[in-house]
Amino acid sequence: MTDVTEIAPDLYRISTHVPKIDLQFAQFLVVDDEPLLFHTGLRAMYPEVRQAVERLIDPARIRWIGFSHFEADECGALNEWLTAAPRAQAICSVVGAYVNINDFAIRPAQPMRDEQVLTTGKSRFRFLQTPHVPHCWDAGLMFEETSGTLLCSDLFHQSGQVEAVSESAADVVERHRQVLLAYQAGPFANYMPYTDATDRTLRRLALLKPTRLATMHGSTFAGDGEQALRDLARMTRDLFAPGQPAASGKP
Repeated sequence: MTDVTEIAPDLYRISTHVPKIDLQFAQFLVVDDEPLLFHTGLRAMYPEVRQAVERLIDPARIRWIGFSHFEADECGALNEWLTAAPRAQAICSVVGAYVNINDFAIRPAQPMRDEQVLTTGKSRFRFLQTPHVPHCWDAGLMFEETSGTLLCSDLFHQSGQVEAVSESAADVVERHRQVLLAYQAGPFANYMPYTDATDRTLRRLALLKPTRLATMHGSTFAGDGEQALRDLARMTRDLFAPGQPAASGKP
């Protein structure tokens, strides 16, 4: 089942829970002069997600389609959305555009430089280049300056059929920690690489002082996003920095 929740004015979380893997997949739709969809969802989910979008706007109005990195749940249904919305254009990092999307997609992407701003009407999206955060060379995130929302992809990934919005940073960070430990103990180990730039990148994001952290998997956090990101930086450092138990795949 796909649920729709308005998490900020004209910013909607569209979430589908998959019971077989007990995981939510969320897309975020910004209804504006030039509507923006962040995450396309998997191709198999396209019909459900499209129906949810149709409850909010005509999908043909979508102008921008954003995502963090080249992965099926991030942009697997990109071509379906580009077909449904003839004026739509993908936006992603320069690496993402030239290495993947301009070959994969039916129309070229708009490459975004670090700190470049996209205005969709009343919303202003600042693109942040974040290689390997959460993962992949081409990774980037978007910060919507008007609402203070960081579209943070797989950061704060939580399992389960959880609430759409949580005001508890402790709950969100702990759920994420449990996911990382569980993944590290099985075939999905090294889901989020810890590099010499990880801590610096998370602290840079914290300086944005977001009031919402909109993750693809699990609850959007509403509250002191700066502190939540600092808590995330500390938690991942304690787990994965060189010399820590989980860094060797033995949590």
